[in-house]
Amino acid sequence: MAGISNTYDPTSTAQALAESFTAARQAILTRQGTQAGATEKGLSTLGSALSAFQSSLAALTGLNKTISASSAIFSDTTIASASATAGAAAGTYSFFVAQVASAHKVSYSGMADFAGGGSLTLGVGSSSFSVDLSTKANWTVRELAAAINGATGNTSMSAAVITTGTTSELVLTSKTTGAANTISVSSTGTDPTLAAKLGAAPNQLAAALDAVVRVGSATGTEIRQASNTFNVVDGVTMTLTKAQAAGSAPVTLTVASDASKTAANAQAFVDAYNKLKTAIDALVSPGDPKSGGAAGAFAGDSGVRALRDRMISALRSSGATSLANFGITANRQGTLSLDTTRLNKALALDPTGLDTLVGSSATTGASGIAGQLDTYLKLWTNSANGQIGRRKDAVSELQSDLAERQSALDKQYDSAYTRYLAQFTQLQTVQNNMSYNTSLFDALFSSAKD
Repeated sequence: MAGISNTYDPTSTAQALAESFTAARQAILTRQGTQAGATEKGLSTLGSALSAFQSSLAALTGLNKTISASSAIFSDTTIASASATAGAAAGTYSFFVAQVASAHKVSYSGMADFAGGGSLTLGVGSSSFSVDLSTKANWTVRELAAAINGATGNTSMSAAVITTGTTSELVLTSKTTGAANTISVSSTGTDPTLAAKLGAAPNQLAAALDAVVRVGSATGTEIRQASNTFNVVDGVTMTLTKAQAAGSAPVTLTVASDASKTAANAQAFVDAYNKLKTAIDALVSPGDPKSGGAAGAFAGDSGVRALRDRMISALRSSGATSLANFGITANRQGTLSLDTTRLNKALALDPTGLDTLVGSSATTGASGIAGQLDTYLKLWTNSANGQIGRRKDAVSELQSDLAERQSALDKQYDSAYTRYLAQFTQLQTVQNNMSYNTSLFDALFSSAKD
């Protein structure tokens, strides 16, 4: 009688049957999990792209920002430098820089370690603060400098120490320029040696001076202030660097429109828009089965497609003037390009036209194309109730639900596996017993025949 052979493994058989038992539901969960992960990643990509565009838009059209630019240039840049806003008053201006503002700087020499006690009151101009010296029994000059720098309320001066042989020199420097911002130091109940050093006249390393500019010539109208930064020409900020020598000719400030910077700003707007559109195009792409190109995360999402269409619509002006008039045109796919020659010609005829058309993305006073774009995109990026956040919350809830369903399915798999393993292990035992008995019969009948 032929033996019964064991042709299966209970473990692998139980595993295969348990997998078959849960396969259909596992395939659904896997597909839904993959889709949720792709949506989550797509939302992050979309959110980053929208935020990056809004940042670029703010840099170009935010508060006090315009696409059109002006330049402000001094005839001698070693004397002063300048910058201008788009609305700066064009023209040529002359100034004589008689004096630049400087910060007060003093030193106290021959300083040495001293006993604790009392306090110091230090000030610059009308502001002052205190340093409590009773917190330590003994102080080094470096510890004193650190205490001054770290004192509550000290926003006006810095302290440093220079070692000279066996003694130290305490150097105090005002953080603000101007004749009124002089340094003062007084002590109460301190070590007599320290009080004597600080009470003596300090060595003045730099005087506290105002900046002085004269209009037109060295004898022109005086403009005096504590800072080296002046705003005496509308839309222009001037920063003084050094004073002119007596008898020198005044420096000339030329303020004019800056065609190259305006073109650069217009190109930056074009580039920022195209970058965002490219990102959205990839997210809503249907893919290309022939070439193996995968579909985007939002290939079937009408909301994201509407976002892209709304952006394209915002670039179209309903009035007589459009971006195309200023050399900014779109191809059939909606990608922008800039013709700088056409831009310059248009600005020569209408210097403020582009800024009026593009408008502002500032929260207060939003207008034009920039205002429309920023206002609409905030419906997506607003942290409180924007579409990006709401969609992410929905995806997170779905992923939590999928995780719970996966956990339940895993338990069903484990239960099925355990059941099948027990059944086929028992069957294998029966089969082994039958095989053993068959072998005995074979041996018995073979001996009988002999």
